[in-house]
Amino acid sequence: MTLSLALATAALLAAEPTNLPAGHPTLGSDAQPSAASPGAAMPPSGQMMEGHPPMTGRSPPTAEELLQQLDGMQGLREREKTFEIASALGKLYYTNGRSADAVSYFLQAEEKAKATRELFVAQRKKLGKGAVPSAEEAQCGFSVDTPVEQMGAVAAERAKKGDTAGAVACARAALQPVLEVESMRGNALFLNGDAEGALKVYERVLEVSPSFADALFGRSALLYETRGEDMKALQSARDGFEAFLAAHPDSTRSALARKLSRLADDAVKAGGMKKMLASRAEDRRIRVSKLDLSPKPTMGMAGAGGPMAGAGGPMAGGAAGASAPTLSQETMQAMQNVEHTPELEAQLDQTVAQGEELLAKGRFDEALQSYRQVMPLRPDGRVKAGLAWTLIGLGKPTADRVWGVAVESDPAAVDKLGETLKAKGDLKGAKALWTKLAASAPGYAAQTSLQAKLSQ
Repeated sequence: MTLSLALATAALLAAEPTNLPAGHPTLGSDAQPSAASPGAAMPPSGQMMEGHPPMTGRSPPTAEELLQQLDGMQGLREREKTFEIASALGKLYYTNGRSADAVSYFLQAEEKAKATRELFVAQRKKLGKGAVPSAEEAQCGFSVDTPVEQMGAVAAERAKKGDTAGAVACARAALQPVLEVESMRGNALFLNGDAEGALKVYERVLEVSPSFADALFGRSALLYETRGEDMKALQSARDGFEAFLAAHPDSTRSALARKLSRLADDAVKAGGMKKMLASRAEDRRIRVSKLDLSPKPTMGMAGAGGPMAGAGGPMAGGAAGASAPTLSQETMQAMQNVEHTPELEAQLDQTVAQGEELLAKGRFDEALQSYRQVMPLRPDGRVKAGLAWTLIGLGKPTADRVWGVAVESDPAAVDKLGETLKAKGDLKGAKALWTKLAASAPGYAAQTSLQAKLSQ
């Protein structure tokens, strides 16, 4: 609803009823011509016509201010209104979050089209399987500004003349804005907690227009959300989403409709929503169980090639060390699909802590096992720092590149790893890490207490 329409609505409804007899000319009409009268003189350019309200320069009222004015009008809900005014008021309340207030105005608007709806249903049944022409083909003569009640009168006249196809075409055109209002009323009812009432309204819309987008999607979504143990309802929801996709493939809701259609189908196959969710939970449990996150013993000497070690370590320029473990295809697939449950997060925390314990003891081969298993699931700064220092300890060719990534993305996490190593008794390892960090990130070192740590 545009602000101008809202203002016009408010002005019309606020007008005091006249006490003059029907047909009496307006007061003052003999003193000055009406601006709409043929031959009425227009004021000079830049001047307002006599009687025109003064231009104040104030902005039009906001929607909130307008709603306050409407709320203050006594008897507004009870006053007789055209379809256009009632629907405009309903939309104004609805779009500003007052769905409960909108419902009564929507009902008033729908009442104005009740006869047209009944006419459409009767004439459509009479037409049977015959093709329904468009309003243009039936020469209904409607424009975008033709009132709903006037369009309904044209449809009724066609029906009296025996023009069944024309009556159906004109009635259907008259009901298009009515269907929009009904769909919004369905939404409003749902927002107010009346799911059953919303379903009935959506179905009422679909009786007239089976592919009406808002009602088709709304009904399907509501069935999916509220009838999860009713197989017939779930099937109807799935069919509704598929019908929505077929009728409105370019809708912004197409991706969601496609996803919900699959979920509804899965629920049907599982025997209901609860069984489907239980099955998925069990599937997640099985996938998580395939992830062996415990460190595995490795061949060779523990601690060989550490940062402070001899020829085998990078501090001495060596490049030897145990090869990094590889993940099986099954494990990779499980990692890609696993859901991060609290239980899994706790297990990851424990594995990272074990990796840090192994680092402090110089057991880099085993630490690498821990970090490589956690990295695909939680590639955060703490894990990157641990993996980088492990690779440096093993003298891997990729060590400097991984170290650079860790330092650039989160130098504080690398710094904190040094604190962890120190706390676990590896002061030499901590100082070696801080020395390398200071050389790699001098800006970070200048802004923190890193140099003080090195002097300890």
